[in-house]
Amino acid sequence: MKRTAVVTASTAGIGLETALGLAAAGHAVTVVGRDPDRGARAVERINATGPAHPARFLAADLASLDEVRALADRLAAEHAASGERLDVLVNNVGAMFADRHSLGGVEASFLVNHLSPYLLTELLLPTLTAAAPSRIVNVTSGAVGVAKRVFDDVEPPGGYYGFHWYGRAKLANLAYTLDLAARLDGTGVSVFAADPGGAATDMTDGTLTDPKIVTPALRLMWPLVRRKFERSTSGPASVAARPSIAAATDRALTGRTGLVIGARATPVAPFRAATDPRIAGAVRRLSERHAPLVTP
Repeated sequence: MKRTAVVTASTAGIGLETALGLAAAGHAVTVVGRDPDRGARAVERINATGPAHPARFLAADLASLDEVRALADRLAAEHAASGERLDVLVNNVGAMFADRHSLGGVEASFLVNHLSPYLLTELLLPTLTAAAPSRIVNVTSGAVGVAKRVFDDVEPPGGYYGFHWYGRAKLANLAYTLDLAARLDGTGVSVFAADPGGAATDMTDGTLTDPKIVTPALRLMWPLVRRKFERSTSGPASVAARPSIAAATDRALTGRTGLVIGARATPVAPFRAATDPRIAGAVRRLSERHAPLVTP
């Protein structure tokens, strides 16, 4: 039986390189993204490599929780009808915003970087569990190190600074990832976080050049901060995708779970705050409140 994989936000950048890697490893890949034209080009590029199974594209705006639910419903129904396994789910979606804005009444960075992959994962858990051994890979970021660690609400206290709020949303998702791994231990579903380390992508090209994304204290050192951003996002997306590909396919990880796969595609110690059960509990409550699995 063929192995299948779903990679979100995979029409370009790290997501597309991840999809290419999974196709090369023998998976039938579903590319998920907003733009059908970019999706068609991504599928064409993957299929031009001569994979064992052709890729396909599904359109979904992952900034909309309603569309996330529709995507999950479609995938679950297709796998139930065909009897095919869903072996791998890679939540590659991510976004950073220079200015604060809301999506469906929820702050955009938290929704895109955490609530969207959280909801898709939770809704597909029955399908992934039925396919065990299977894997979930959530893409994280080194930006978790600058995050406020208070999760009483979607928005932290204080002003809006895009890079720090992005890091906080990624911290929420990392804490959820490690908590989910513990929850699913023994089910055959392995859960990993993958840290790409940084690459030149649509997200980093532009946003990281705006000093208002960091706190006023860091703006005083903006030339140094900007150079650090430039160095950390200068690598190719193909290299940044290696941790996700390893997390999804490396046989050495069989039977293991709850690991962070670092930029060198090997396990690294998780950011300590993400292992705090109090943070995990607060993130879980916040997620259940703003992305309920069952809508009224």
